[in-house]
Amino acid sequence: MTALEISGTQRRILRAHVTVAGCALALCASAAAPAVADGDTTGAKPTVVLVHGAFADGSSWDGVISRLERRGYTVIAPANPLRGLYNDSTYIASVLDSIKGQVVLVGHSYGGAVISTAAAGNPRVKSLVYISALMPDVGESGMSLAARFPSELGTATKSVPYRENGRSGTDLYLKPDKVHPVFAACLPASEANLLGVTQRPAATTAFSEKAKVAAWKTIPSWALVGRQDKTINPDQERFQAKRAGSHTVEINSCHVSLIAHPEAVADLILQAAGASSSARPSLATTGSAHDTRAEAGIAGACLVAGAGAILLGRRLRRRSH
Repeated sequence: MTALEISGTQRRILRAHVTVAGCALALCASAAAPAVADGDTTGAKPTVVLVHGAFADGSSWDGVISRLERRGYTVIAPANPLRGLYNDSTYIASVLDSIKGQVVLVGHSYGGAVISTAAAGNPRVKSLVYISALMPDVGESGMSLAARFPSELGTATKSVPYRENGRSGTDLYLKPDKVHPVFAACLPASEANLLGVTQRPAATTAFSEKAKVAAWKTIPSWALVGRQDKTINPDQERFQAKRAGSHTVEINSCHVSLIAHPEAVADLILQAAGASSSARPSLATTGSAHDTRAEAGIAGACLVAGAGAILLGRRLRRRSH
């Protein structure tokens, strides 16, 4: 029998072996290829957007910003208007619209409620990070959560009427003698006093307006809990993070962990920035043992299929002579 006289059955068997060997080789090559960093096929780092909370401004992120920039990240810390949840989240959403590429959106305190609304429906927000923050569900507000998890903030504020652009409302300020013990106990008294003097008040609507969306239901989230937080009850922070399925860390800190512990805050943001866009806590603990077994199985299939194709080819060549 000549090479041209190989039967149709033999040709089909040969093609099948060659196909299996080729597929196995392709799988091996795929398994051996390195994963793309940051879950981004372009390799570009996401922009980090930092949203401050009530009684604060963008300067509260100074220590965090410097650490992120040293790691090569572009950082934006816009001024949160503090006029109400709907107003503020609309404004922050417009800031996000001005950014190209992926975004890691970070909120401190009341800023957490703002980012939960602002990120909804935005596919470029790859992760949310909550720093001692509010994480309301649909129908919840800062006030309703505080009623379930009381803190010392309830007696630490004073109400001041305001007028603005033809409308009026009520602002909440921290009482001067409450800034250090309730808001910033982990800072020196002189630094806490400066925060009190320069504080930006928040309208009561920031805490009374109910959330209409909750982006943490669809976007992977990370959360930092301050164990000594007296502004937001740590049990509230834990409850919210567990409900959202957030990757959670706890540190010994008061409410202003972003000022007192910028290293820990920056580290958590870097985790969120470097994670796969589909990261969830249930996937966070998948280990290398599983990957190694999979790679070994693929390699074995490659060797078996390749050897089978070679042996069949030899037998067919012998028959042709």
